[in-house]
Amino acid sequence: MSTQSLKKLQVWVRAKDFGIKIYKQVLPLLPVEEKWNLNQQLRRSSLSVSANIAEGHGRFYYQDNVRFCYIARGSLDETLSHLTFALEMNYISAEIYKELETEGEEIEKMLNGYIAFLKKSKQGANEPGANLSVREETASYITEPLQDNIDTEDTTL
Repeated sequence: MSTQSLKKLQVWVRAKDFGIKIYKQVLPLLPVEEKWNLNQQLRRSSLSVSANIAEGHGRFYYQDNVRFCYIARGSLDETLSHLTFALEMNYISAEIYKELETEGEEIEKMLNGYIAFLKKSKQGANEPGANLSVREETASYITEPLQDNIDTEDTTL
């Protein structure tokens, strides 16, 4: 995949622009004492939305793409949660919050639509190895005592 194909993906473009708005409209309003807490959390979660869409887009199998879209959706919800906190702490105005909340909800709908498309189209499903999965063997658990002949009268340690 190339950056050109990624730029054609509307959900990625909207998520990227959403992250830029967070950087430009919200981060400068946060107080200095939030530099290492809320500021960093908002930076990471807002960037993670578009980054995970991009990473999934670059994967070979649709299952990977779907998985990264789920992660992107979680990061979007995390970002909206941080914005709610910023609003309730009076760090941002209700106007900025409402604009970003509305945009976040639109991106979430786009992500859900993209996920549904990926599941339906199953791009890469017929490629070699697409049906393989990694699975760990389950461990056997011993449910019986290890030694049947333990002397119960011996109390010395």
